[in-house]
Order: sequence, then C-alpha cells, then structure tokens
Amino acid sequence: MADRLNDIKILHRERFPVRDFFIRYGKDLQMVQHCPDEDMESCIEESGIHRPGLAMAGYTKVYSSQQIQVIGHTEWNYLESVGPEARAKIFENLSVFRAPMWVVTHAQTPHDELRNMCNRLHIPLFSTTLHTFEFFKMGQRILDEFFAPHAIIHGSLVDVYGVGMLYVGDSNVGKSECVLDLVESGHRMVADDVVHISHVGKSIIGRPDPLIRHHMEIRGVGILDIRSMFGIHAIRKVKKIEMIVELQQWRQDVSYERTGLNEMEENVMGVNIPKVVLPVAPGKNMTVISEVIAMNALMKMSGQNVAKDFNESLMQKIKAKAKGEFTDDLLDFNPQNWSFYE
Repeated sequence: MADRLNDIKILHRERFPVRDFFIRYGKDLQMVQHCPDEDMESCIEESGIHRPGLAMAGYTKVYSSQQIQVIGHTEWNYLESVGPEARAKIFENLSVFRAPMWVVTHAQTPHDELRNMCNRLHIPLFSTTLHTFEFFKMGQRILDEFFAPHAIIHGSLVDVYGVGMLYVGDSNVGKSECVLDLVESGHRMVADDVVHISHVGKSIIGRPDPLIRHHMEIRGVGILDIRSMFGIHAIRKVKKIEMIVELQQWRQDVSYERTGLNEMEENVMGVNIPKVVLPVAPGKNMTVISEVIAMNALMKMSGQNVAKDFNESLMQKIKAKAKGEFTDDLLDFNPQNWSFYE
C-alpha cells in the first residue's frame, strides 16, 4: 500500500473467470445458463464484447475471438434464415476460435448448432432478456472496471457536496478525524485509511477496501461503524476522485498558498487531479475549510475562478490608477441611498 501517490504500485488483472462473472453480475445482466457447471472454467482475458456477424458470414481475418461473443437480434435472425445445414457449417468454421463465452440477447433461444459447438469445446453459453445495446453497455462497463489499472493507497475518501475529496498525509495528521467531522456535518464517507483506486476511462475511481468497508479507526476511541452510527445516507460505495487534499502539520518555515493563483495538480495513474495542501494547526476548523474547497471546486467546474477574477480586477484598478483615472469605488454609490447613514 502506497503512502504517497507518486509511490503507487499499479496492478493489472489479466483473467476474469466466467464463473465469477456470472455469479457476481449474472442477475444484473439477466443471464440464464445453458451449459453444464463444469464448462464454466473458461476465463475472459480481454476487456471487450464482440458481435460475430462478419465471422459468421465467413470473414474471420479480424475476428476478435478472445472477447465475449454476443448474438443479437440481427445475428440470430441471420442464423435462422440460413437453415440448419448452413448453421452447422458456420459454427464448424468458428470452432477453431475458442471464445471465452457466448451470449444470446433478446431472450432468444440459442440454436442447436451453437449449443453443440459450445458443448464440444466446453465453452460457457448464456442467454439474456436484455436487448443487445443494454447488455453491451452494462457488460462493457463491468469489464472496463475489472481490467482497469488499479492500486491501493493510504488515505481517506469522502464526498463533499458531490466532490470526491481524497485526503492524504502522514499518519496521525488527522485525516480520519476530518472525515468523521464531515460525515457528522451531513457529507458521505467512501473509504477511510485504505482506498482502492482504479483508472477507468479518463477518471480515477475510489472505493473502500472489501474487508474494512465503511469502518473507521479513531485513536483513543477505537473502531467505528459509520453506516450503523450515521445511517445509509452517510456512506457511498464508489466515487470519482476530483480533489486531493494533503494535510500537513503546520510549520513556520513553510510557505503555503495564499492567493489561489498557483493551482497545484498531482498526476495519479496518468490523470491530473487538482490538489490543495492544508496546514493543520490547533483551532483550525478543517471541516469548514474542506466544505469551502469543495464549493470552490464546483465554482471552477462551472467556469468561475474567484482568484483569477479578483486578480484581473485588481490589475485593472492598478492600470487605471497609473493613468490617473478616478477608481475610488467607495464613492461610487447613489446619493438617494444615503439615508442609511441617518
């Protein structure tokens, strides 16, 4: 487990057993098994789903045979139209390519020729009531997340106003206490102490450790079950990381950012994530500061950068003053409103 984000050991999964795929996601994907249990030992080794229409028509030069093979409505009707003899020839030609599994969508019944090939080669065969597009969408997301580069880091992840904030820093700097205070204020904890992260698409996704889940250790108190204490609304199972907050013990000889113009980023598994370094000192309200960081991040996402806007306004005032122009905004008000001084 990495203590610093630049020390992350990136891991990769290479094989997804079909049996595990079916057990974990078969219900969500509405899959029905059409093969004996002993044929479920195949493994998915590529993050992809393929429709073998061209391969059925005889063109197999670019056939992605190592991916999940899906027979949709179009392919099924094509097989239905060619008759049993042609279907037998089609699957005889495809039998030289051993796919990890076959799925027939739209609740259609697999043809006997497909069953025979799968039984002979011990390939798992399923059907699903989902439409082809739905199965593709859900199945591809599952595969992308499973095969995504992943790592384990030391930190805490919390959802503050919809912004995924990852707290990192030295041990005993106060990460868990800060997250606990945020949860008590109505925000949602994702993980404490151990965060599993993965690079999915263009985002870094964080989730809790399967063993620790939504438990938290507070020194002097012990282990807390956040879900039991604060309710289901106080936790999240997964969240995109959109801000890194590094907590540091305050030091007088360290210069900290004061204007917000020098925006920091940290590269995590190839993705640049905004970063803030917060000095921790007695009396500082880290919860309120965290909420302000989240709100400021939301403003930046909407196109408003307070620090840059203030700096531009200030520079305009300086330039106007240098030209001798009148810039005293304190006198720029309507005399009709002077009554409030009375």
